[in-house]
Amino acid sequence: MNWLLWSLLSAFFAGITAVFAKVGVSGVNVNLATAIRTSVVLVFTWGIAFATSKPSAVLELTRRTWVFLTLSGLATGFSWLCYFRALQLGEASRVAPVDKLSVVFVMVFAVLFLHEPLTWQHWVGGSLIVAGAVVLAWQ
Repeated sequence: MNWLLWSLLSAFFAGITAVFAKVGVSGVNVNLATAIRTSVVLVFTWGIAFATSKPSAVLELTRRTWVFLTLSGLATGFSWLCYFRALQLGEASRVAPVDKLSVVFVMVFAVLFLHEPLTWQHWVGGSLIVAGAVVLAWQ
């Protein structure tokens, strides 16, 4: 499978996640809900990691890898906490599109930190994402 199919599957599961999470956070402390979700993800991903790679591979990771995966994990945690709170306060069909503004942030950060080129397709696509988020969030 190529990157596009994996990306579409990611989007599909993210869509399901938003609906399940909206139901799951109803009347629950969002920090507790995030901890439960994270624990499930933790067990699930470690199971897949151990099934598909040798356990000693973790010892072969570089310090740089550890630092950036840790920072990524912290950013994910903050994102999930904010996302669950937003779902608790708003409609899933409005929260999720605003959350997808992360795509625009990724493009900006990729240019600034990874020195990736910003093409006209990025500008048009990013603008459409922003416009779509604004339209769907508008009350």
